Amino acid sequence: MGTWVIPADLLAESRFVVSPLHETVAALTILSRVDANGTPWQRSFRAAYLEAYRDLLASDPMLAALDATMWRPRRGDRPGWMADFLTPPPLGDGATFEDELAQVLAWDEPRMRAGLRELAGDLPVAVERSGINDAVATMLGWIWTATVQADWPRRRRVLEADIVSRASQLASEGWAGVFATLGTKQKRWLGDGILQVDGYDLPTRDLSDAHELSFVPVHSDGSWLAWDLPQRYAIVYPVSGALASTGSDSADPARALARLIGANRAGVLTLLDSPRSTTQLAALTQLPVGAVGNHLRVLLDAGVVMRRRAGREVLYWRTALGEELASSET
Repeated sequence: MGTWVIPADLLAESRFVVSPLHETVAALTILSRVDANGTPWQRSFRAAYLEAYRDLLASDPMLAALDATMWRPRRGDRPGWMADFLTPPPLGDGATFEDELAQVLAWDEPRMRAGLRELAGDLPVAVERSGINDAVATMLGWIWTATVQADWPRRRRVLEADIVSRASQLASEGWAGVFATLGTKQKRWLGDGILQVDGYDLPTRDLSDAHELSFVPVHSDGSWLAWDLPQRYAIVYPVSGALASTGSDSADPARALARLIGANRAGVLTLLDSPRSTTQLAALTQLPVGAVGNHLRVLLDAGVVMRRRAGREVLYWRTALGEELASSET
């Protein structure tokens, strides 16, 4: 099994962060590594973008060659892998896609090709020609602008909600409880500073010289490891409730929004500028818990709030539409 040795100080300073680049790479894996048995949201995503992605590959032999060589599939006891240049550790909250893409493009072409040879062996002629750096920028830039960017505000809210729930879990269960839920069951805390990161027979990595450890949720059903040796490491894991709807599937948003009247409901919506539980809202509004619950159901059906379980509680907060409505109330 693959393990990391994590010093106590590094774990104490670790953080959960959102990464537009890793979200883009997650979208790329869905389109490039087609799995007919994918989840419903993956199939829906492919239905919307796969044809356009294939048109992109057909437009440039180097793009098609990159698509074929950036991944090594998992087979038996051999782990799957992706090109290291795709997955630099995230820069942290506030970093843009362009900021993080610059880390990828800092790799020169010989280094990129060396990374691809580790995965694919002999490379196609198209990849051996100059321009691989520009091709990687084109591919990742297309995935971001065509499939992720417009939906980024909603995606980010889902990712941030996951982080909120992890923080609550950390408080109630400790790091051992958190690690056990970061994607596959292969991740678990073994004690004595040792984290099992996968189930494969890989060398142990000692993170004693590391200065940064990040945990990154993405819309994917897989997870991967990232590093910029020797100081920066990250674990990328599947967000819980990937691309979940903001309310009930059967609700008619137009009809539900028409029910958004009254000072009490507006007050609840105004308080949801940050995640709060039903009991917190009841305390702040001085309304009965049952009344707060009724208001939240209407807000959920209208698509103006989202919810996420965090330990024993369910937290609610505003969607982008909710932000617009709340700003009109104030």
